[in-house]
Amino acid sequence: MSDSPVVKFRLFAELNDLPAVKSKGGREIIYPIKGKTSVKDAIESLGIPHTEVDLILVNGTPVTFAYHLHPGDRISVYPVFESLDIGRVNRLRPAPLREPKFILDVHLGKLARWLRIAGFDTLYRNDYHDDEIIETALKEGRIILTRDLGILKNGKVTHGYFIRETRPESQFSEVIRRFQLASSLAPFSRCVVCNTPLAKVSKKEVSHLLQPLTRKFFDEFRKCPSCGKIYWKGSHYKRMHQRMMKILER
Repeated sequence: MSDSPVVKFRLFAELNDLPAVKSKGGREIIYPIKGKTSVKDAIESLGIPHTEVDLILVNGTPVTFAYHLHPGDRISVYPVFESLDIGRVNRLRPAPLREPKFILDVHLGKLARWLRIAGFDTLYRNDYHDDEIIETALKEGRIILTRDLGILKNGKVTHGYFIRETRPESQFSEVIRRFQLASSLAPFSRCVVCNTPLAKVSKKEVSHLLQPLTRKFFDEFRKCPSCGKIYWKGSHYKRMHQRMMKILER
């Protein structure tokens, strides 16, 4: 049996859903310490990005990420409190962004489409580099959504979330639930192609761009000021709206 000093981590709520934590059995983890180890380094070595953590208690006392582990420490790690007021307890992250804007990594193109359909400001390109995502997030006050734990471990990242689900519709539901966005939906108010808010236009303005049946049966239109794409409440709109509502009901 090893005589290496150890500490015990207790993880709460959705932190146990992270893949690396699941592989270790979750919830309670015995962690060997060697030399001078900060609690932040230890937590991230368990596969938990610092952006997922809002409170750490060591032996019942709040600590910062800079705290160095001591043999026998009992460490409780709590996820981000988006709606729960924890008062004067030492929160480890900046305040939540109450008007969330997102930037997504290259793995989440279909999720980006769903978020735009729901009306949320969502940046996505399939050629983003990690540094570009981080700098844009910091400059524009955006939340990074990713399936790559590595980007969230970057010390510059202030707001980010690791997407647990693998299916796009389930990912969409996860984000709505995680950031409590159900009351903020503005369906079909944003271009799904380029993310620009749509502008109302008269039928006369776009008539020459419409197919004959569209021109005949529809009178209300919106147009993207950036890419020029035209939207109306046709059968595709109805199908997508019904599909989105079913996702949210689940």
